[in-house]
Amino acid sequence: MVLSAMFSGVSGLRAEGEALGVVGDNIANGNTVGFKAQRAVFQDVLGHSILAGTSSALPGSGVRMGDVQQLFTQGSITNTGVSTDVALNGDGFLVVGGTVDGITGNFYTRAGQLTLDKDGFIVNQQGLNVQGYLANADGTLQASINDLQVPTASLQPFATTGIQVTANLDPRDPVLTFDITQPSKTSNFSSSISVFDSLGTARTLDIYFNNAGGNLYNYTVVAHGEDLAGGTPGTDQIVSNGTLQFNSDGALDTATTPALSLSFAGGATANQPIDIDFGPDITNDGSTGLLGTTQFASDSAVSSQSQDGYTSGEFSGLAIDGTGLVQGLYTNGQKVAIGQLAVAKFRSNDGLGRAGQNLWIETRESGTAALGGASTGGRASVSAGALESSNVDLAEEFVGLIQHQRSFSANSKTITTADEMLQELINIKR
Repeated sequence: MVLSAMFSGVSGLRAEGEALGVVGDNIANGNTVGFKAQRAVFQDVLGHSILAGTSSALPGSGVRMGDVQQLFTQGSITNTGVSTDVALNGDGFLVVGGTVDGITGNFYTRAGQLTLDKDGFIVNQQGLNVQGYLANADGTLQASINDLQVPTASLQPFATTGIQVTANLDPRDPVLTFDITQPSKTSNFSSSISVFDSLGTARTLDIYFNNAGGNLYNYTVVAHGEDLAGGTPGTDQIVSNGTLQFNSDGALDTATTPALSLSFAGGATANQPIDIDFGPDITNDGSTGLLGTTQFASDSAVSSQSQDGYTSGEFSGLAIDGTGLVQGLYTNGQKVAIGQLAVAKFRSNDGLGRAGQNLWIETRESGTAALGGASTGGRASVSAGALESSNVDLAEEFVGLIQHQRSFSANSKTITTADEMLQELINIKR
């Protein structure tokens, strides 16, 4: 039994030494982004078979470190202000693909320090390609994951197809008849808006409003001659007109808005159609007529106007939202969907294998990765411009150091005590 006690002490020294390595690894990675702390799991060791029918009163044969358990608790989220940094808040992992230590495939990480490589691929700090669902031309997402690549070429222009104007037109204005030669003097109110042709050139359209009496307003759309194919520079030209009929409550009852068909100068596509919209009316849309242009007894004014065209733009950066949707930002103010980050969820995170470099690999114990978008199916949400800190609690780790040190010393005392007892037995012979 004395020898057994000595070997039990040896097992304690070995187990505490291995556990000290776990604590040291945690402390060393206290500032590693996305690192998950671990803890040593001790198991007692029997000196006999549990099938042999021996008495349970027999002592054991010491201890061993049976496993190192990973602790996948949430780390704190730290804002960095870097647009390509992402932090996962909840359960799940970013998916990256490539080769690590001779192994090629998908790896999983909580470290969201992402960047763009020279070819426009979104990669992590090890150069592995971030996986996601690529966006189609219409903005929908593909069903399978692939390397996310940002098209860094210029964004081609988009010709204006529609104009939206929301305004109030004062019924107290005098009745006037519009004259193209004196537009300002023969109109009650006007507004200007820039539209874009097929080459991305901005063109100005002026909209003049005239009170025709009887709750009726006429509008006239005018283009500058130098902007039109065959036009005369310095001479304005009427390109469309219509009517806005209001009811006695000032609501838009009927809007007659024929589409524009414009042929701009400078090589742009001819007969560019542009619809003009003053908001829903009662007759055609079944609306209240109060959601767009109105006629109330207050000064005429435009509250909002917009159009859907834009000029060409250069790539200027990335934006990532809470669902992991990656959008390219361009100098013309446009955002273009590139794809959505894939988030992997496992039945058992504890079963994942550590691959180093802030990576995990799938194992039989973890189960197969279930891929999906962020914030779906219990998966983590994405915080852009932020990183997840290590979940290591230094105070707890230092307490663990003390515990393991004391236990190591206590086990060494078991060995020295057993040694003294053996020495006493030897002295009996003398």
